[in-house]
Amino acid sequence: MVGKIDWMNSVKMSRVSPEIRLQRAEGAFLKGDYSYALRSYGLILKDYPSLDEARIGVYLSDLGVESEAEAQALFDYYQVIKREKKNAVEIIDNLITSLDTTKHQIEELLSHPVQEQVEYGDGIRYSDFLALVESRGSFKQTFEDIMFSTKVIITEKDEFIDFVKQLTKEGFNEMALGYLDGMAKHFGNDQDVLALYSLVEDTE
Repeated sequence: MVGKIDWMNSVKMSRVSPEIRLQRAEGAFLKGDYSYALRSYGLILKDYPSLDEARIGVYLSDLGVESEAEAQALFDYYQVIKREKKNAVEIIDNLITSLDTTKHQIEELLSHPVQEQVEYGDGIRYSDFLALVESRGSFKQTFEDIMFSTKVIITEKDEFIDFVKQLTKEGFNEMALGYLDGMAKHFGNDQDVLALYSLVEDTE
């Protein structure tokens, strides 16, 4: 009897439009019920294998089970670029594809003595970040891949200046300003740091 009821529910669900089913799955995701969202997206994907929203929803829900903050950040990012870019699916696909690889590379780079692991926590030192950039050949791609999963630890003024310049060069102007506003106070009235404001504004 239970099996029959489950089958009838499955039939009823298949008759509901994919848009409504996506809304329900998304609602569960936003509430943090990632297990339910994962099942919902999975059932949609089974009926509509080529539906990008369901495929991305499956990945983000699965990610949410392990890392809620990371999953929500990626979801928010996808909603923004979906409205602004025609290739939003391709962009998020690239992030998804490279995320696991990047995490593995970060873990390798962070294989320092225990004392340093405690000191830097879930962040990556700027020198290690630059090593990752060199191995991948792109500052922009590397930064996009880690921006949702870890933080860059900067301890020196020269590192901070270089980081902001690189962000500006790659078009991350708003993010560069955010770092400036958050960190500039730590450098007092240092003219080299304050000059970065003009650099960012000139490239906007």
